[in-house]
This record gives sequence, structure tokens and C-alpha cells, in this order.
Amino acid sequence: MNTAEENGKTSTRIIQVRFITNLPEPFKLSNPPTISIPSDLTRFGLSSIVNGLLKSNDEDYETEAFDFLIDGEFVRMSLEQFLLAKGISAERILEIEYTRAVAPRKEEDPSLHDDWVSAVDGSSSRFILTGCYDGFGRVWKGPGLCTHILEGHSDGVTAVSVFNPEGVETVTLATASKDRTLRLWKINTEEEATDHPLRVRAYKILRGHKSSVQSVAAQTNGEMVCSGSWDCTINLWRINDTNAENDFVSKKRKVEGQVEDSQLEGEAFTTLVGHTQYVSSVIWPQRGSIYSASWDHSIRKWDVEKGKNVSDIFCGKALNCLDIGGDGSALIAAGGSDNVVRIWDPRKPGTSAPVLQFASHTSWVSSCKWHDNSPFHLLSASYDGKVMLWDLRTAWSLSVIESHSDKVLCADWWKGDSVISGGADSKLCISSNIPVQ
Repeated sequence: MNTAEENGKTSTRIIQVRFITNLPEPFKLSNPPTISIPSDLTRFGLSSIVNGLLKSNDEDYETEAFDFLIDGEFVRMSLEQFLLAKGISAERILEIEYTRAVAPRKEEDPSLHDDWVSAVDGSSSRFILTGCYDGFGRVWKGPGLCTHILEGHSDGVTAVSVFNPEGVETVTLATASKDRTLRLWKINTEEEATDHPLRVRAYKILRGHKSSVQSVAAQTNGEMVCSGSWDCTINLWRINDTNAENDFVSKKRKVEGQVEDSQLEGEAFTTLVGHTQYVSSVIWPQRGSIYSASWDHSIRKWDVEKGKNVSDIFCGKALNCLDIGGDGSALIAAGGSDNVVRIWDPRKPGTSAPVLQFASHTSWVSSCKWHDNSPFHLLSASYDGKVMLWDLRTAWSLSVIESHSDKVLCADWWKGDSVISGGADSKLCISSNIPVQ
């Protein structure tokens, strides 16, 4: 007698489920029914069922990709495997929450540069700021729409930052460079994009580092800026555009027979010393505290007023990037010379050990960034050419963006629903329509 196994089939358990969601119309099922489904379904099969239920209630409904949670955890295997791994009984009616999959729905045309795109800032909804190894900063209103070129650096731009991103028409920008300087700029965000972008000179040059400046971050109130350098130090600078202590005016100079306006030059008013290797990343999340990451394997917290290192986290790897956000805007994310994105929660005792690790990249992690409006979501970029989107509720990446043909050097969120990234392929890429809940 033939059995199911002899026919190449195995019996599949049937379980009862009810699909629930916090999504608005048209993604919400009114009075969701209890239905019986096979336990070997993965999220793709579950998506098909939910889309079928929604389509039966609305003929105009367009198919959507969904992710699924049971008891607050994402399902990233078959239902049978998930229930077994979590010790959840299949005898009860399972409530399965569905959300829109956090993945881009559109890839915009890339914005081409003349060299590696090494830095990007998407904190303003009105424009994107990029830094390039050709020595220029650029302001983009959208894909291919460059409105300003920031000129003056004599070597590659390594980091960029936007101050008061949603402020008045005039916005302050900062760029850092391998030429050992930082430069401060003011632009009018109402400038229209043309075939010939407006060329802008810095209103202030900040000198004092003895090696390449790798990172720049503004204080939350926009009055000061800090920078991290390959000289192992962190400098603090004032960004005012009027002459002040530690400032002086550079001499006027002739360029192509014309006399250019003089520029303010500033010196650091404080230097934070403690790292023993390159300082690769700095952030300034609170008025009185700066965080830094270094190739000496450490993340350090600094008291700005006292100029002292007040806490350390050591991870055993050279670090390239650092950000603070997530739950309570308190979680520390960092990545470096291996393929791992590590998350620490300094509010918990024994914070030297990360609370989460994401290990799907296959090369150095070059960038990590929390989403401003979500306690769960962050992105990472890597020399493996990929940008990955993460949710703290699962160890698997939500989405892998493969827009680049070479190393990804930088990435950020833009407008809340887009990811922007720059790479060694000389492209700024924009992946848009990402539903982050």
C-alpha cells in the first residue's frame, strides 16, 4: 500500500489563525475571521492569504508585501518551525499580526559624482548633502538635481553634517576633509536646480587637526561642532559667522586675477584626548555629551563641559561607525572591521556586552543609522556593496538593498521613507517608498 511518504509527500499540520493589524485602511481587515491554514507556510504564503482576504473585500485593492509577528517577534521561518522554536502551542487560535514589509518599492535614478561618494546627510527633508573624494560637497534637491557645489577643500571630503535641517531658508552645513580642515557653509535652500549649480565658498575654515578629519557632528542647538580625526583626537569648534575668540580673518587672495573675499578661520577651543587610534566617528546626541568610536576598539562617552571621558565600551574590533537612537533614543549601534552590527543598551547593567548583534554582512560595516521615528529600525551599509534594513525584533535583515556595484561607504535615512547611500561606484542612490511603522 502506498503511503504519503512513498508518494514524496508528508502530512502537514493544519492550524487555526486570526490575522490582526494596526495598519489603516485599505490594509485592515474588518472583523478578521478565524481560518485554517497549513503550518508549513512562510511569510510569503501568509502574504498571499492576507492579500486574498483584503482583495475579497475591495476589488481595487493592490497587492502588498507583508511581514508577520507572533507574540511581538517576526516570523522568519515556517510557522511550524517558529512555533517549535518558541514553544508556542498550535492547539490554540494563533493571532498573527501583519505589517507592511519594510523594503523599498522604488529605486530612483542614481546621481552621478566624479569620484567616490564618501559621505551623505539626509536629515533635511528639503535636500541631500553629499561629500565626494573629488574634494567637493554637493546639495541635491532630488535624484540628479544638484543645486549647490561646495568648493574649497584641497583633498577628498570624508564627512558632512547639516545644522538646523528643518529651520529657516538659510541652512548651515559642515564638511570635513582629508586636507585636515573642516569648512562651514551657508546655503539658501530655496535656490532652484539648474544645469549649472551655484558654486559656494565656505564662510569659515576650521584648522587644527594634524591628520585627516573623518567625522563631524553638530551640537543639538547648532552652536558648536565636534570633529574626529586620524590624529586620534576630537576637537570642539564654534560655528558662529562673526569674529570671536579663537577666530581670525584670513588674508584676501587673488584667484584668476580677481580678489576673493576674506574668510574667517577658527581654531578649536577644546581638544578631547584619550583614544589611542584613529577616531572614525563622532555624534553629539545631547547638549552635554559626545560619543566617539575608534579603531582602538572603543566607544567613549565624553562630558563636554569637563572635557573628560566618562565611560567606555570595548568591543574587540576596530570601529568605523556609530549612532545613538532606537528605544528611548538610548541604544548605541556600531559597526567596524568585521561583518557585525552591534547594539548596546547603556541603561542596563553590564553594558560591555552587546544586547543584539546583526551578522548578515560579509565585509566591513561602513555606516549605521537609526530611524528618527521608530524605536526598532536601523540601517547598515558595508563594503560588501549592500545596505541592509533591520528591526530589533528579529535577527534577520528586513531588506537588502543592492543598488551599488562597489563598496557602500555611507548611508542615511531621508524623509522618513527613503534610504540614501553613496559608494565607490561614484553614485548617490535613493531607495524610496519604504513603509517604516
